[in-house]
Amino acid sequence: MAEEEINEDYPAEIHEYLSAFENSIGAVDDMLKTMMSVSRNELLQKLDPLEQAKVDLVSAYTLNSMFWVYLATQGVNPKEHPVKQELERIRVYMNRVKEITDKKKAAKLDRGAASRFVKNALWEPKPKNVSKVASKGKCKK
Repeated sequence: MAEEEINEDYPAEIHEYLSAFENSIGAVDDMLKTMMSVSRNELLQKLDPLEQAKVDLVSAYTLNSMFWVYLATQGVNPKEHPVKQELERIRVYMNRVKEITDKKKAAKLDRGAASRFVKNALWEPKPKNVSKVASKGKCKK
């Protein structure tokens, strides 16, 4: 809202919420214009397959979420609409992609380094003969 004048058509208590909502809608509009300015094929060519899946999932989730809001504004209960199952399905795939991403980020085990680390960290008692021979040699000098 360019002017911060409170409209008489709605309660004054929700003016701040409506202003924030309008700003959010403007931000979504700007993001959509940015996404639409680049062709989908051009965008996907620059990404690896995992990133392509993320873009597709976020796009599908966003569109379905917007449809959820649309249904709510039309007085339809979105919880009883098939869009709820679609959002759940997309969430499952998003979790799968997250698991794959986490596996890629997980530290790889270097077996050689791990065995050296464990071997050097373990205490090894010295044989009794070696310590006596070494101490006898030092005492006689």
